[in-house]
Amino acid sequence: MSQDPKSILLRFESRNGQFRLTLDPTDKFPALLPRILDNLPKTVDSRTLTLSNKPHAGEDRLLSSLHGVAIEEVGLKHGDKLYIKFAEAPQVNGHSLAPIITPLQPHNSSNRLNGLPIAPAEDLPITPIRQETSSVTIKKPWEVVRQSPLDDRLDKKDGKIARPQDPKMCKHGLKGMCDYCMPLEPFSPKYLEEKKIKHLSFHSHLRKINSATNKPELKSSYMPPLSEPYYRVKRDCPSGHPQWPEGICTKCQPSAITLQPQPFRMVDHVEFASPGIIDSFLNFWRISGAQRIGYLYGHYEEYTEVPLGIKAVVEAIYEPPQVDEIDGCTLSSWESEKETDEVAYLCGLQKVGVIFTDLIDAGAGDGTVVCKRHMDSYYLSSLEVIFSARLQAQNPKTTKWSDTGRFGSDFVTCVVSGDEDGGITISCFQVSNSAVEMARADLIEPSADPTVMLVRNNSNDEEDSESRTRYIPEVFYRRINEYGASVQENAKPSFPVEYLFVTLTHGFPKDSAGFFNASDFPIENREAIGEGQELRRVAKKLGISSSKVEAERGVRSVADFHLLCFIHGMGVLNKNEESLLCHVARTHDLAEGFQLLNTSGWATLLAILQESGERPPKRSFPAFHPDDESYFKASEQLAKRFKGTSLR
Repeated sequence: MSQDPKSILLRFESRNGQFRLTLDPTDKFPALLPRILDNLPKTVDSRTLTLSNKPHAGEDRLLSSLHGVAIEEVGLKHGDKLYIKFAEAPQVNGHSLAPIITPLQPHNSSNRLNGLPIAPAEDLPITPIRQETSSVTIKKPWEVVRQSPLDDRLDKKDGKIARPQDPKMCKHGLKGMCDYCMPLEPFSPKYLEEKKIKHLSFHSHLRKINSATNKPELKSSYMPPLSEPYYRVKRDCPSGHPQWPEGICTKCQPSAITLQPQPFRMVDHVEFASPGIIDSFLNFWRISGAQRIGYLYGHYEEYTEVPLGIKAVVEAIYEPPQVDEIDGCTLSSWESEKETDEVAYLCGLQKVGVIFTDLIDAGAGDGTVVCKRHMDSYYLSSLEVIFSARLQAQNPKTTKWSDTGRFGSDFVTCVVSGDEDGGITISCFQVSNSAVEMARADLIEPSADPTVMLVRNNSNDEEDSESRTRYIPEVFYRRINEYGASVQENAKPSFPVEYLFVTLTHGFPKDSAGFFNASDFPIENREAIGEGQELRRVAKKLGISSSKVEAERGVRSVADFHLLCFIHGMGVLNKNEESLLCHVARTHDLAEGFQLLNTSGWATLLAILQESGERPPKRSFPAFHPDDESYFKASEQLAKRFKGTSLR
């Protein structure tokens, strides 16, 4: 490859090694910053980057101070060497922060090809909000990472499964113990098979991995037992070659992927606090016939049916802006997502999953629906797996037992569809950690056949900049062939989608005691079926009219998540008053409810609602009969009132 006669080659040396750049003499020094940072560690503070003509006692100049200065103006010639000095970025929680981006530095400047920056949207398939990479490890995560209180409680439990004495095999006394009655580990295959538990719980899997990784009898240093899969090209390769896609080696390229069914699940059970939550969600389909999608808000609790299990308790379903059709949904921009999450946080809730319908009426007139998802078709389509993987990638689980401080996700996916008997049923899933990483690395794409997932191909098309920055490793999967042997198959071009998700159980409590027991306020974003959230509906629910205010009724009726979100959007209450309102809605405490009635913000809300509240019914006219004289008098009066009125 011939070199441009006008270009020159400059050598650069830092404490991390040497590299060369081919430059135009007319280039300005600030334009070199992205290309220099590509060859330096990720932790470099770009504001401290200094160039010098000597390794020691030379003329040091900050690169940012050379604004408007060209290379040829300082007398640099072909083959000259410059020395680079820099400082490291500050550290938080034992690991370095991301490089500080200045106006002269393009966003994510490492993704470059032929010296041209690649747009972030082309290289970040999940979302530009979360740009952390799983390869950044944290020093002693068990000391600095803060996980949920539920995980802390489960960490303190031993998880042993107690067994009574076997009258046939146990020959010892009451205080003795033998192999037939000693407690089992929470990951015991025998116990899981007896109880028909298909997947290990997360904390049982953690105990199993930790027992194999860290053995106290060896007196070795402790290592975090969990590690997330990483299928992307590693950055800052120690070999010294240019960053991908300009260079790659065996140290930074991902290894071949062998897919296997995930033996554990992050959440074991999904519990809906009340059947009314699902019933009100299905009303949209019953009225319109179109599908619907919503986000699940709830909290996590211990699930005692599974050793060290976790269940997601759903308290409310929020339906974001969307376009609904007979065969699916399209999500629109959800501008109030942060406000909704804030209301949920004040109620002690968080976003725990997503739910959508896939229902088709059977046409029999008895309320039965078509069974689309079964053993011979599919349970979760390839498109839905990609959708769930993106959501799980945006909601990672924080844990101190992982070298990156994160592992998997507690986000669940629920599908409302028809069963084999024609009834409506709920199925719950989670996609595997491998599926999340493959979606994050943009290695897979959905297929027209819902039962298979496609593996992307490496493309040499110059116009496809996204393909140029994507490295596709070899992908395999194991299956049982017709002879009963376990064989390895190439996953290209497609492989069964069942390798990418695990199933969860679901149910309802025996005693429905959810947070929101007064959920009859209109649900948001249902204007398509004639339901809207208006001030007069708020006034009616709180017992407010232009003539009276029912205080106690208003206190009892605020236990409605959709009502709380609407009141939050009005902006009448301050943060303390809104926190008190959400606390009353969650605990149903009348004492605190009457304390809320005495706040200034609530008084302002009542005044607004009284102006737009329920109006008294208009005076009704008496009924007239054509034989009565008063009927003709009323007709004359009506004619006089409309005299001179034109319809044009």
